[in-house]
Amino acid sequence: MSKVYLTIRSGIVHHGHIRIVNEAQKYGDVYIGLLSDEAMVFDDRIPLIDFANRKLIFSNIAGVTAVLKQQTLDCRDNLVKIKPDFVIYEAYEASNMTPPSKDLIQATLANWGGKLINLASYNEPALDRLEEQLSSTGITPHRRRAQLRKLLATKPLVRIMEAHSGLTGLIVEKTVVEEGHHIKSFDGMWVSSLCDSITRGKPDIELVDLTSRLHTINEIMEVTTKPIIYDGDTGGKIEHFVYTVRTLERLGVSAVIIEDKVGLKKNSLFGTDVKQKQDTIEHFQAKLSAGKEAQVTADFMVIARIESLILKAGIEDALQRAQAYITAGADGIMIHSKSKDPQEILEFCEKYREFDNRVPLIVVPSSYSIITENELMAAGANIVIYANQLIRGAYPAMVKVAQSILKEERAFESESLLMPISEILTLIPGAK
Repeated sequence: MSKVYLTIRSGIVHHGHIRIVNEAQKYGDVYIGLLSDEAMVFDDRIPLIDFANRKLIFSNIAGVTAVLKQQTLDCRDNLVKIKPDFVIYEAYEASNMTPPSKDLIQATLANWGGKLINLASYNEPALDRLEEQLSSTGITPHRRRAQLRKLLATKPLVRIMEAHSGLTGLIVEKTVVEEGHHIKSFDGMWVSSLCDSITRGKPDIELVDLTSRLHTINEIMEVTTKPIIYDGDTGGKIEHFVYTVRTLERLGVSAVIIEDKVGLKKNSLFGTDVKQKQDTIEHFQAKLSAGKEAQVTADFMVIARIESLILKAGIEDALQRAQAYITAGADGIMIHSKSKDPQEILEFCEKYREFDNRVPLIVVPSSYSIITENELMAAGANIVIYANQLIRGAYPAMVKVAQSILKEERAFESESLLMPISEILTLIPGAK
């Protein structure tokens, strides 16, 4: 029998795949190149079914001879392994990944006399949109909560942007930048206590209670599907933190980050200009352990934020605390700095890489914004959080519009600063 190879880049399995396999069978034994979870995530799509289960399903479709893992859209490595007589080609025009051209595939096939074939049913627009349609119906708390761990397992760097309302959640969810065949987007949302406080006109001193902050989370969750990381400030008393963990986990939040400070919380970017006190290692370990014991699922993450660099305690103190917090069960370490020079963060990262028991490392380049994601990734960072840029961008824009109206005594001059109302309405689901 002849061999037929086709690439499948879907995160689900549907009736269209069975039709494709049936068509491909007319040419010979069917070999499927199934995109890995890592490749799917790189293509900006978290698969609804993980690779192992997708492979199990496709392997049991009548007529499929074998399922091979394909790490990119370039199938040529697999072609060389099995030397198929036919390859079914798809262009993947709306993909982050650039597939090899038909000429390159034909050149590979020419080594053993293989040919390219086209199946019209393989490019059905309705099937291509099926995953998008499924995602648009919403997401369950269980699926949303599990996404962050899945991203960490499949992406070299997870990109998180702050959101403080349903509208900003939509911006994080929908904003994409296209560069050739590559599409960039945010992987999830950071619900910051600073931004929650600012939107209510209150100081960032843990004044906004958990109930009020849960309203923000619910507003964001109603209109988005991406994972959420919650800024838990100090976590409060250990007995209270236990309930915070259970509440966030039940809602579908993926992680909570708490900082190792005690007393009246002041924003870290004030540094030593205001009175701030770091918690003892032992007490903060107890808080982390209590949070981990309280959670019900394996998906939820409790992440420790270290303030040693903020409070001028030094890198060695930060490293000692990181080791202790990991021992206490922390699922991740956030290292924070108010220095505009990223050097101390990079030095911490370098020494952190020597740990035998590392957990994901989180960085927040608010002050040291000059550093690039590639540099942070090379240093060993796993998550980068843009913690307050949306609210900092919105405030001066709104002030400028308000000043224009006051000055001109009408709104006409401010129109050039404004987004057309028709565009903002299309951003809101169900507005039409």
